[in-house]
Amino acid sequence: MPFTDKDTSLRTARAARAAVPAARHAEFPSAVQRADPLSLLARQDSGRVPELLPLRYTRLAASPLAYFRGTALPAAADLAATPRTGFPVQACGDAQLANFGLFAAPGRRLVFDFADFDETLRAPWEWDVKRLAASFEVTSRESGHPTGQRRRTVLAAVESYRLAMHDFARRTPLEIFFAPPDARTLRTVAAHRLGRRRTAEAFRHTEIRDGQLQLAARAPWAVATGRLGGDGDPATLADRLGAVLRRYRRSLGPARRAVLDRYRLADVARAVPGPTGSGARCWVALLVRTDTGDPLLLQVKEARPSVLQECTGASALDSPGRRVVTGQRLIQAAGDVFLGWARSPGFDGPARDFHVRRLRDDRGSADATTMTPDVLRANARLCGWTLAKAHARTGDALAIAAYLGSGPGFAEAVREFAMACADQNERDYAALRQAIRLGRVAAAGS
Repeated sequence: MPFTDKDTSLRTARAARAAVPAARHAEFPSAVQRADPLSLLARQDSGRVPELLPLRYTRLAASPLAYFRGTALPAAADLAATPRTGFPVQACGDAQLANFGLFAAPGRRLVFDFADFDETLRAPWEWDVKRLAASFEVTSRESGHPTGQRRRTVLAAVESYRLAMHDFARRTPLEIFFAPPDARTLRTVAAHRLGRRRTAEAFRHTEIRDGQLQLAARAPWAVATGRLGGDGDPATLADRLGAVLRRYRRSLGPARRAVLDRYRLADVARAVPGPTGSGARCWVALLVRTDTGDPLLLQVKEARPSVLQECTGASALDSPGRRVVTGQRLIQAAGDVFLGWARSPGFDGPARDFHVRRLRDDRGSADATTMTPDVLRANARLCGWTLAKAHARTGDALAIAAYLGSGPGFAEAVREFAMACADQNERDYAALRQAIRLGRVAAAGS
């Protein structure tokens, strides 16, 4: 982000407040403004693994919350029709509750951070805030929380963002970079997330078979490559993935390559990522240290253009994989030593892009629908703070803070947007269920 002096930031903020008053952020696109969500989802099916598409729609049809989590493209299309203040940041692109996690950083320090970067792109800051607020409204409804509690939770997320941005606007770039979250809120969130078992579909498990450490197969969420056909033909898949990993290695610096070279590839399985990424090519690679056999798990995931791209313009970077990696490095609090990208031919003909990251066994995750209103609000405050920190690192924190002002007007407007978005999400979810019933959309088991 180019340097902007204080006076320029304040003038820009005043102009933005005049052009887009806070109350306008309550606006949600009308039916005539919206593209058909099912058509948008169908368009995303192009280029994905055909045999996984019915599973994608089964997962989307599980509940209104599952539908919300898996429909980043329709959400982006809706956000693009809302007012813009004109302050770009490196946006997460899909800043919903499910895309935040709790990790152990070096030294076993707990870090709450973004957990998904597939859609990251430079975009308006308010899109991330609205997507985040809507996710808490939808989650609160799924959890059966009463209206008053839902309102408090959504406001907690947006107000946390506003207050944090005012704090960051007074700090230096280095102070922002190293700023820690509120310890009490982090403990509250950690107590719930680390006190729960991960969901059954989580894929970070290995097992001993024939005396060797191998990836545990749990179809359909994880399938050994030897049991795949077509794109996963074991006669060619190992070579294809080997080529991806060799190209990925080149994206690492010398020090990180030296660490990676201490490991050898031991096993690979196809994994099914979350609802948004279902149908995209994704593998988990098990590497082991050549001397001790210690494991290292890497996720090799197909990178596609961001859902924001049609609304903001294409990324300046030369590949979707590099876009994801660059965006992750810009907004993630704790870096990933093994983060990299690759482009490789041979998958259904065209060259495909991938991003690679380490899969951590220490990630704290929990079913958000089991959270009490108090715990969900703690998550809302932590997500709002984390989002503000990422935006302050990559955007004009002073201009955004000045635009937000000192009152609750922006938060109240975004709460209204979140309610309208949740209402529409329920209608869109019902439309998908009906399309499945009528046979217009194929789902597994339908």
